[in-house]
Amino acid sequence: HVFILSNPFPTDVPQPVLTVSPSWTSPGDSVTLTCSVEHPSAGWRFFWYKAVPQLSRYSYTPELLAGGTNGTEQDSYILHGQTHTAGYACRAGRGDPVSYTRYSGVKFVWSGGVNPAASLTVSPHRLQHFSIESLSLICEGNSTEWRVMKVDEDGDVFSCSYWGEMTGSTCNTDTRASSGVYWCESVTQSSNAANITIHTLRLAGEPCLLPAVGWDRLQ
Repeated sequence: HVFILSNPFPTDVPQPVLTVSPSWTSPGDSVTLTCSVEHPSAGWRFFWYKAVPQLSRYSYTPELLAGGTNGTEQDSYILHGQTHTAGYACRAGRGDPVSYTRYSGVKFVWSGGVNPAASLTVSPHRLQHFSIESLSLICEGNSTEWRVMKVDEDGDVFSCSYWGEMTGSTCNTDTRASSGVYWCESVTQSSNAANITIHTLRLAGEPCLLPAVGWDRLQ
């Protein structure tokens, strides 16, 4: 499943592009969100949202960041003291009454730091795996319902059900697992993130070509 914000607007309404910098953080870092509108002109105001997981609908809903009711004239917004993995979105508006763009896609800010309320454990306990191996991703914390998420090399977002099976709070993968950033999330919490590389093995007798370790294209 691909996870996106609901966009109740006609497709001819512009959709802004959100970027985040940096995408990987240490506890306490500041993060800059930038919202870009095609053919920008005067009069736009920008609205900033946290993406709240909707576990039953395979989607996110937008929740305005604190103090964001009136938006900002600047097309960037700084988050101070980022501590945990989270998703964000933006949209722009102008006029009176306000005419809005669509919501941007969700962009994630990941943290490898420990969150006592939500944690991801990878089993076997390493970040390098082969495609023939089974892999378990275990969610623990203050919630009773979890989903395991992944952003792949192309920036697409998927749930555990796309590459494995979610049983309780554990995602058990099959051979469709691929390299990406993995994390757990509930309605209220997100875990540490793990950048997992999965190497593809060829059949016996064929040359075994391992891809380069790791990747960094998460724009």
